[in-house]
Amino acid sequence: MAKTIYFVAGEASGDEHGAALMRSLRALHVDLDFQGRGGPKMKAIAGGSFADWIDQAAIVGLWEVIKHLGYFRKQFRETLSQIEESKPDAVVLIDYPGFNLRLARALRRRTRDLKIIYYISPQVWAWNRRRIPRMAEWLDLMLCIFPFEAELYNKSGLRTLFVGHPMIENLRSQKIDMVRDPNLVGLFPGSRLREVRKILPIMLEAARELLKTHPNIVFAIAAASESLSAEIAGILSCSPLPRGKLHVVIGGTWSVMREAFAGIVASGTATLEAAFFRMPFVLVYKVSWATYFAARLVVKVKYLGMPNVLAEKEIVPEFIQGRANPAAIAETMRRLLNDEAARQGMISQFDAIVAKLGESGASERAAEAIVQELGSTS
Repeated sequence: MAKTIYFVAGEASGDEHGAALMRSLRALHVDLDFQGRGGPKMKAIAGGSFADWIDQAAIVGLWEVIKHLGYFRKQFRETLSQIEESKPDAVVLIDYPGFNLRLARALRRRTRDLKIIYYISPQVWAWNRRRIPRMAEWLDLMLCIFPFEAELYNKSGLRTLFVGHPMIENLRSQKIDMVRDPNLVGLFPGSRLREVRKILPIMLEAARELLKTHPNIVFAIAAASESLSAEIAGILSCSPLPRGKLHVVIGGTWSVMREAFAGIVASGTATLEAAFFRMPFVLVYKVSWATYFAARLVVKVKYLGMPNVLAEKEIVPEFIQGRANPAAIAETMRRLLNDEAARQGMISQFDAIVAKLGESGASERAAEAIVQELGSTS
């Protein structure tokens, strides 16, 4: 008899990792039925009534969440109702902590029998470590992607397995040795609309400053989607930079990272991708002041970029909020373009960081752990 897994993912990255996990579960030849909500990649595998809600669910920022509170309350109630009606054997929650941790708590209060598994740990170690012991009461198993997380969670009594970072299996096939173009700088303004609107203008001002001393440089702007490409085009139309100095690459983040001599990267998964491809870069991030001050009240880590968090020191310069000054960013970029010792020092640190992320096969290891938790056999 088929066992049912109900998935919940709320962002594009969660949809990608969820789809890879589904494929790995299918490869184990276990009779499983997939239900739940995620994005188009997960829906393509699950089929049926699986909901694609990513466009509505992937909201960032305190004010944006408050504005859409009614929507999220409705979706929360509907998700609880669907799980109660379908009676799955397990619920797999993928990242998306604002929604998924509340869901885990609500589900556990209603039943002790349901297996609740979290894949890709919420970064509560950064903003609310006191929540970890409570998570141990809600969850049966945590599958984490950073090695230090497993040690932290296991100490709290939450059974945890480090499976490795799922991005590694995707990136290894893309790591082609290429000669970097000394006149190419990559701009990576993020994968969300509000990020691009806040961060790209700062990057373009830094680019203009950089051209004052490096007039031969051209800039490749990585657009995560066609819709973001259109938004980027609108921002570029208001920029004084010469059109010939800028070109937009849609869906080609990794190719730009392989070729660019250095980059300016918005905080997020792209910082680990840049480290993997050994592209020297600086980190830039800016949100609304309301969101920033709210985050400052709860965030307890010293660094924002995961390469720095993993290294436990600042190897990538961080320009956050008020420090995101175009002139200062440009000055640091000049060092990465001109100082070979600085470049190689950063690259060697990247190699050490990537080694901590584990080998390929994170999705397969996660799938095997889930099947074992279900008590199934391959």
